[in-house]
Amino acid sequence: MIRGKNLLSTFQPYSQTVRYFFVSSICFNIAMGIFMVMYPFYVRELGYDDTLNGTIIAFQAAATAIALLPAGLLGDRYGRKKMLLIGASMLALSFIIRSFGTSEWLLLFGASLTGFFFAFLQVSAIPLLAEHSKEKQRVKLFALHAALMMAANVIGHLFSGTLADSLFAFTALTMQQAIQITLFLACTLALVSFFPLWKVKESVKIEKVQKVAMGLSRFPKSKEWKLISLFAVSSLLIGFGSGLVIPYLNLYFNDRFDLNYSMIGFILALGQAMTVFAMLIGPKVVNRVGEVRAVFILQMGSIPFLLLTAFTNMIWLAVIGFLFRQALMNAGNPIQAALVMKLVHPKMRGTANSVTQMVFQLGWALMGPISMGIVASYGAYTGYAIVFCITACLYVLGSVFFLFVFQKKVAEHDKLNKLEMEKHVGS
Repeated sequence: MIRGKNLLSTFQPYSQTVRYFFVSSICFNIAMGIFMVMYPFYVRELGYDDTLNGTIIAFQAAATAIALLPAGLLGDRYGRKKMLLIGASMLALSFIIRSFGTSEWLLLFGASLTGFFFAFLQVSAIPLLAEHSKEKQRVKLFALHAALMMAANVIGHLFSGTLADSLFAFTALTMQQAIQITLFLACTLALVSFFPLWKVKESVKIEKVQKVAMGLSRFPKSKEWKLISLFAVSSLLIGFGSGLVIPYLNLYFNDRFDLNYSMIGFILALGQAMTVFAMLIGPKVVNRVGEVRAVFILQMGSIPFLLLTAFTNMIWLAVIGFLFRQALMNAGNPIQAALVMKLVHPKMRGTANSVTQMVFQLGWALMGPISMGIVASYGAYTGYAIVFCITACLYVLGSVFFLFVFQKKVAEHDKLNKLEMEKHVGS
């Protein structure tokens, strides 16, 4: 009973719009969790090799990258709710196409559709939460949002592999049919995620709030674009590293250790669960060392575990490496998101979020075929070891760049805010 009260009190400080958005996000991310685990295996069951899996991920990421900037600009102009409704409805349609498509062109078209309209959700979520919260709430709110998404992915990961294996074992269905039924469940959940978004409300009198926050309705756009470009460089380095490894972790466990779908789903779910925990303690790290150092410490802490996963032939070491890399690397994401919302002018938050996400997706789009090409050429041990090592180098570069650039930017921002407050008190 106490736990139930504690859970309710966690959401109490936030508006109904935030709560309805969380409900929608949970449904969608369970669906996405199912797709993440099972879709590469569906492609294999259709008789295609992993080169097509790499191409599918590249098409999806490229479509997201293309759509992110226009979606951010449209969201800034016409509001977050419209973008969320369009994105959720079209994503459900794309999932249906992908679940029943069998030809190569249809698989690629469905992936492109998913990627394009996923951008609508991706760029609208953080600005929506920022507009319905106070600055001091944001690190905790963004961490809670990220943790809930990860928890939903855990459910999807756990359920998907188990359901597909059970349908295959205890019915007359082929494995392809069992996977299709599992994917259709994801389609249903994606459709359900559409309805809570009708209850989402746009922020009241956003323009007035923006003018109060910045003092003037006009602001130096060139300065904002320079700041956004710095965030983009950091995101691009991490995105290139991530795109080599993260989309193929399910294939990694299958290829190197010959695990079945249920066990792979269970391991990936454990990774998401670890990330939930890490994200929830992220705000405490921020309180001790500040936003920028917190991100740097968490990301750099993930590198040894990434390398452990790269070189081990022991499944239990691979799982430990995967779990801690997953948790530490992703724990900094909501902190970075809060930092973007803190430093960038309110009128350009959607644009800033879209640019950083766009370059991250660009990394996935470009690195997908390269990663699978390396694995195909060098095999399940050497191939994955190579791509994991390249990822480690890119993560280090991205983390060091982030530390040196944004430690100074945050200090300047905090100093300016302090002077403004003293000026206001003095007047």
